[in-house]
Amino acid sequence: MHYAPGQESCPLPFSPFKSCTVPRPIGWLSTISADGVLNLAPYSQWQNLSFDPPLVMFAANQISNGERKHTVINAEETGWFVWNMATYALRDAVNLSAIEWPEEENEFARAGVTPLASINAPCPRVKESPAHFECRYLSTHRLRGNSNHGWVDVVYGEVERIHVADEVIMPDGKMDITRIRPLARLGYYDYTSVTDVFEMRIPGASGAAAAGLEGKASNTD
Repeated sequence: MHYAPGQESCPLPFSPFKSCTVPRPIGWLSTISADGVLNLAPYSQWQNLSFDPPLVMFAANQISNGERKHTVINAEETGWFVWNMATYALRDAVNLSAIEWPEEENEFARAGVTPLASINAPCPRVKESPAHFECRYLSTHRLRGNSNHGWVDVVYGEVERIHVADEVIMPDGKMDITRIRPLARLGYYDYTSVTDVFEMRIPGASGAAAAGLEGKASNTD
């Protein structure tokens, strides 16, 4: 099976595109508008880019009427956004925050989660989430779509502060991922959560390379 997207009809009843790049971590992003309205929304096009400094990105398609997402506008206008780790325990709240609420709605209240003040960012964190990044907005790269919905804003940020709940840190200093059960998108309406972890070390890696691959922190990380 093969086809040319945009040129040929997909031979399957559901497009395989979004179900090939999986699992995709969830960017559960909180922002605040210039008028002080709290916004919370999940994005499955989210990723870290580098570690020195820690850089992140998310991609937000427009809604079908051509309007840009509130998260993007808020990040651009205030200069900040916060990533909140989406977990299996918070899956219902994450799903509620995916609804396209009017811009005047407090989406923390709609999702039933608690705003927790950030240290650097003007927008709050999700108190119930076990980990957060306070991200300073850097830039937006806007890509043309074939329809209103196809246009996409790729937003870049630098992580200025990292928060991790003490109870999800193991004695060796690593995060207890199987206890956290982070959510990930699989395409369609399907999601998964991390319940199994195994280790693979690259043969021959040693010294700084091995430490970097493992994510060993320096005194400035």
